[in-house]
Amino acid sequence: MARVEVALRDAAMADHDALGRVMFDAIHHGASAYSAAERAAWLPAPPQGPQWSAKLGGQQVVLAERAGQVIGFMTRERGYIDLAFIAATAQGQGVFRALYGRVEQAAVAAGEIRLHTHASLMACPAFEALGFRVIAAERVARSGEYLNRFEMEKILT
Repeated sequence: MARVEVALRDAAMADHDALGRVMFDAIHHGASAYSAAERAAWLPAPPQGPQWSAKLGGQQVVLAERAGQVIGFMTRERGYIDLAFIAATAQGQGVFRALYGRVEQAAVAAGEIRLHTHASLMACPAFEALGFRVIAAERVARSGEYLNRFEMEKILT
């Protein structure tokens, strides 16, 4: 797919529901190595409300927009990339790389020497392309399903 220009900015509380919709769309409508049952167990509905806002409020949240629509986001808290999701129609267009660039820049500015994450089967290759390495393969239980993922890290130099 062609790369398109996106605008990056820090998310505001007013963006939180849109971020939940992007996360749900990425999991349920993007290319996936997970079964429909695994995706439903991972995220049965778009996250929203006070608990979702509290989770996001404690992290750096960078979002990507195109034509005024939120198409992706990535979060970081003390060196941990917690969430990284790109809307299905925007995948493969460099949005992940652009978001990561902003997140790494902030981590370096904060004096962090390592970034780490738990990456899904789809996100693992994207993180590897940005210099992350797999530390361990994991299987996590979610609502009666077992999801494969990877613990990954990148040393910032």
